[in-house]
Amino acid sequence: MDHRILLWGAFFIAILFMLALDLGLFRKHQDHVVSTREALTWTGIWAALALLFAGVLWFFWDWVAPGSPIHHADATVLYLTGWLVEYSLSMDNIFVMVMLFKSFAIPPIYQRNVLLWGILGALFLRGLLIGLGAALVSNFHWVLYLFGAFLLFTGLKMLLSKEEAEEDVSENSIVRLARRFLPLSQELHGHSFFVRQQGKLLATPLFLALVVIEATDVVFAFDSIPAIFSITTEPVLVFTSNIFAILGLRSLYFLLSGMVDTFRFLKAGISTLLLFIAAKMLLSHWLHLSPLWSLSVIVLVLGIAIGASLLFPKKD
Repeated sequence: MDHRILLWGAFFIAILFMLALDLGLFRKHQDHVVSTREALTWTGIWAALALLFAGVLWFFWDWVAPGSPIHHADATVLYLTGWLVEYSLSMDNIFVMVMLFKSFAIPPIYQRNVLLWGILGALFLRGLLIGLGAALVSNFHWVLYLFGAFLLFTGLKMLLSKEEAEEDVSENSIVRLARRFLPLSQELHGHSFFVRQQGKLLATPLFLALVVIEATDVVFAFDSIPAIFSITTEPVLVFTSNIFAILGLRSLYFLLSGMVDTFRFLKAGISTLLLFIAAKMLLSHWLHLSPLWSLSVIVLVLGIAIGASLLFPKKD
């Protein structure tokens, strides 16, 4: 049997097993609220696994991607850079999730079930979008410049936008469209996404929240997918860095959901990150940064944003 089949088979089996543990699929009872300590533990576990996979790439790159022109050291740095970018961009997604659960008045005891299916759906959608993006880039290299222009627009818009009051996500266009075509229940019914009342099958607010989360992930993918292709077009690195970033999203949500206002400069850091990536893509013909320099810039920007947020907290 081809060693690549064994390697990728072991990879996906290990990922599915760890995901089942994290999502609590082996628990007998669903009524489990994730504590801050548990969220911190699992955030550390997923980060450690992502770093461990970097070591796998370092030692087994020729097995993972035979014939690739990328050196194993560069492949490792490119993977780490992509993972860090995707992980930082996912933090912006978390802030939207916090507003969403507040708008739908979904208590923490039911959020786990929504995030479980949301993450599984996100993995599937990202895989499709990455495949589409890889096909476009391999056949039409100029698409990278379109990606760069889009990231430039997004970064400037995020950087220049003023801080606004929390949006009522329950009234956005996706929810209005769902309410128009879906028969909906006005109340929660435990962990159920659907309930039968008077002979009619109704979707609960949990299912409505899941629909918005999946739609939101598609919107965020239009930032994250171009961003990762600015770092590398190697499909293995693009796919694995996205997988590990998404897998750590649930635990990161429960860790940061109560500290949204703490990282007040993170939005500015993410927008600066998008502008740097956009400039890197648009100027790639004239300016080439080594993978290590790109990683250093990204770590520096995120470090300054997080450090400034902790040193200069928002006043009440």
